[in-house]
Amino acid sequence: MKTKLASAFLLALAFSAVTASAQVSASQIDAIFAPLKSSNAPGAAVLVIHNGRPVFRHGYDVTDLRTLHPIDAKTNFRLASFTKQFTAAAIMLLARDGKLHYDDHLTDFFPEFPAYGKSITVRNLLNHTSGLEDYGDLLMKQYPDTPPEKVPQILDAGVLKLLEQQSSGKFAPVSKWEYSNSGYAVLAMIVEKVSGKSFGQFLHERIFTPLKMKNTLAYEKGKNEVPHRAYGHSKNDGSWQQTDQSPTSAVLGDGGIYSSLDDLAKWDRALRDHTLLSEAEMRPALTPAQPTEGPATFPDGPAVSYGFGWFVDPYQGHKRMSHDGSTIGFRTTIQRFPDDKLTIIVLANRTDINPEELALKVADLYLGTKP
Repeated sequence: MKTKLASAFLLALAFSAVTASAQVSASQIDAIFAPLKSSNAPGAAVLVIHNGRPVFRHGYDVTDLRTLHPIDAKTNFRLASFTKQFTAAAIMLLARDGKLHYDDHLTDFFPEFPAYGKSITVRNLLNHTSGLEDYGDLLMKQYPDTPPEKVPQILDAGVLKLLEQQSSGKFAPVSKWEYSNSGYAVLAMIVEKVSGKSFGQFLHERIFTPLKMKNTLAYEKGKNEVPHRAYGHSKNDGSWQQTDQSPTSAVLGDGGIYSSLDDLAKWDRALRDHTLLSEAEMRPALTPAQPTEGPATFPDGPAVSYGFGWFVDPYQGHKRMSHDGSTIGFRTTIQRFPDDKLTIIVLANRTDINPEELALKVADLYLGTKP
């Protein structure tokens, strides 16, 4: 009898959860983003996927202030650090090919790299335990008293060169966790060295084309063009200004991919169905780094869990894999709840909103949770 009662109780809970999520309406989701509604301001694109199908796909405001073209599901945004999951996937594909191993060292690929690279592994680069110096800081030190807009853009190869000019990292690999854009720029260079192809070409051939993400690309000025492009904006003294590029915007491995809701729905499907990487091949990407000197944390922040290109911290007791992106003019997020078959993506070409916060408000509607 107790077994039957327990089964009935669990069934009731499951039914309640399904009923609650089924009652989420487009108007409820739209209300969360209502403050963005305008015809003459930069905005955002929002995608909600539940039980394997898009249930909400909407654009708010405009791609830029010159054309006032409305944002839609085909609009391509700079993903910023959202890019890192694609860089990690490229490395994982090469590992599957047997072209590299996660415990290979930086100097295995670049023998000319200083001695401190002998203890830095591919795994360290992927999970932010490498200790590499921040390339943005190193770059700006070369141009003291120079306004950022006057500093020439650096490429991934330039990042590697800057790091080769250092005699040591910030800490011994694995001892600590520190979010590292430098590590992901170096990973892009490893992809190029191992594959014999440019990073953008490898992404195109091994990820974007197989998944039919036809308009997604690693943007390289003068080499390709972003279709349906959104331009980044920031508000200054109450008015919008286009702030689309910075000295670090040409680095690809840490944040240089542009994509749209339509294409990211295909990416989400590939993650859900394991069509690009098997469940076993994805497992290392979802395994948190374990620094030896204490838990992984942001400076003055709470503990975090990070795998390969993914944060894997739960949300209100729900399993989650997520990543935000933040760069000049853009804010982005992907929030995936695999057990709940729920994904929320928010892409913004403005810097005055918090996409993760908005996405989690949507998640609360489906999960029945409250922050």
